[in-house]
Amino acid sequence: MFTINENYLKLQGSYLFSTVAKKVAAYKSMHPDKTVISLGIGDVTLPLAPAIIEALQKAVAEMGIKEGFHGYAPERGYDFLLNAIAKEDFAARGCEISPDEIFVSDGAKCDVGNIQEIFGTDNLVAVCDPVYPVYVDTNVMAGRTGVYDKALGTYEGLVYMPCTQENGFAPKLPDKTPDLIYLCFPNNPTGAAITKEALQKWVDYANEIHAVLLFDAAYEAYITEENIPHSIYECEGAKTCAIEMRSFSKNAGFTGLRLGYTVVPKELVSNGVSLNDLWLRRHGTKYNGAPYIVQRAGEAVYSEAGKAQIKEQIAYYMENARQIREGLIAAGYQAFGGVNSPYVWLKTPDNLTSWEFFDKLLNEAQVVGTPGSGFGASGEGYFRLTGFGTHENTKEAIKRIQALKTK
Repeated sequence: MFTINENYLKLQGSYLFSTVAKKVAAYKSMHPDKTVISLGIGDVTLPLAPAIIEALQKAVAEMGIKEGFHGYAPERGYDFLLNAIAKEDFAARGCEISPDEIFVSDGAKCDVGNIQEIFGTDNLVAVCDPVYPVYVDTNVMAGRTGVYDKALGTYEGLVYMPCTQENGFAPKLPDKTPDLIYLCFPNNPTGAAITKEALQKWVDYANEIHAVLLFDAAYEAYITEENIPHSIYECEGAKTCAIEMRSFSKNAGFTGLRLGYTVVPKELVSNGVSLNDLWLRRHGTKYNGAPYIVQRAGEAVYSEAGKAQIKEQIAYYMENARQIREGLIAAGYQAFGGVNSPYVWLKTPDNLTSWEFFDKLLNEAQVVGTPGSGFGASGEGYFRLTGFGTHENTKEAIKRIQALKTK
């Protein structure tokens, strides 16, 4: 008789954003006359930049003729994209990353979830709290976390690094010595960022204890301050301890196209075994490559026209984030983030729980956000809003939230 992977039974309810979507759908069905504005899930709203559309159309035309047709993509990705990434994302910032250390995929979410497969199940995992749920859930599925403690809102086998208002939403080095450490900066969900000096401390720590930093840099394009690093490889020694994941979803609006990549340096070795080789083996076994037309679209992101157009889109979303942050503060809320990130993290008013505030916001203001407790125990009492809406909806949503505060 077959058996199941019982680790899946340790997962807590449905995926956070699925729960939010179900609640919103139920409200809309009961109140069809109400206009609901979503500042919840981090999905972009602007159309793809013209340079990207042009590249897509050209690639589609190529696929329609014998001379231009492309089948399965190379394991790591096409050279034209790998070379553009190495030059524009890393060499331009003084980081020495070669094309054969880059692995193109269909998005950072898959990579941050799958990267744990090349590590042993006996590794001790450390995560920030609050945290992007994928880091935790995929390790639950793999059997690294032990059982869930409902009273504490934590898994017994994970090391949690609280990110609170008191520490500026930046974690301290953990008390226990972990093997794998997940970091995300600029951070999802808090919107916090850390300086190069602060990130260097994590690199030094990881090298000292022989741990691996799994660095999610999906939001690096939203950095506005000069002292904030865009890549962990800007830090000395990072190539011997860090794997970095990047996404085209947030910087270039590829949420509907799907494209991302992971960097695994060749210097990253465990007992003589190259992690680059392991990831290549995993990548080639389980993945057939992002489509040619999508990789050509990715290449266009790095063209002069593409860079200029995407810069305008990012500025659009960051203006929304600024309006959210400043509007909340003006209304008496405590709000954080929104400076180097499109996310604004606010303290729920009147001692409401995160889900109580979610319900209040939906039922009384018809605005959707994401409850902080869905990102972990330290997220309780907080709430995430995103700058990925339209200017018009963002302004209206803030007006509604401000009115709610005065009731």
